[in-house]
Amino acid sequence: MTTEVPHPLRSDARDNRARILEAARTVFGEEGLGAPMREVARRAGVGPATLYRHFPAKRDLLAETFGEQRRACRTAVRDALADPDPWHGFRTLIERICELHAHSKGFADAFMTAFPEAMDFAADQEATLRAVAELARRARQTGRLRPDFVVDDLVLVLLAHRGLQDTPRGARIAASRRYAAYVIDAFGATPAPQAATPLPSAPRLSL
Repeated sequence: MTTEVPHPLRSDARDNRARILEAARTVFGEEGLGAPMREVARRAGVGPATLYRHFPAKRDLLAETFGEQRRACRTAVRDALADPDPWHGFRTLIERICELHAHSKGFADAFMTAFPEAMDFAADQEATLRAVAELARRARQTGRLRPDFVVDDLVLVLLAHRGLQDTPRGARIAASRRYAAYVIDAFGATPAPQAATPLPSAPRLSL
């Protein structure tokens, strides 16, 4: 019994594949997951048959297109859980997730929605939410995270963050960072109010 060894792609096929992936990052990044495959082929300068020869289904193209972002997301989760300061790990994870979502509308869509051809992203979302829950548990023990935080709060935050996708890229990145800062501030525990120090009585003036 013999095992077939896959043949390496010819140089023209490698070039076509690279152009397809570059076009897909642009198209899905700008238009989201609803962008049609034919638009990716058009931007890449190849025919639909060439595109489907490399990526038989849209889910295959999505998995390859956002592979770098998925790896970055996993790294962010791993780094956050390894941080000896749970509150710092929690804050950093929120910042990095927001930044990843701000750079690509397509990745944000794949991560946040139940798009039927992006099921691989469901595992990434599940792992991230589990990490947030664990970080929240640890951060609450330090007193730095507000005690009423629940994981669904982060889901709401990321859903609201998608509203930034309609702004120009440069402004979107800056706005995303400010947004993350406000969110982290809102998630922080509020110090217990201190009793106000009474002010000295003002001298009474005689008229």
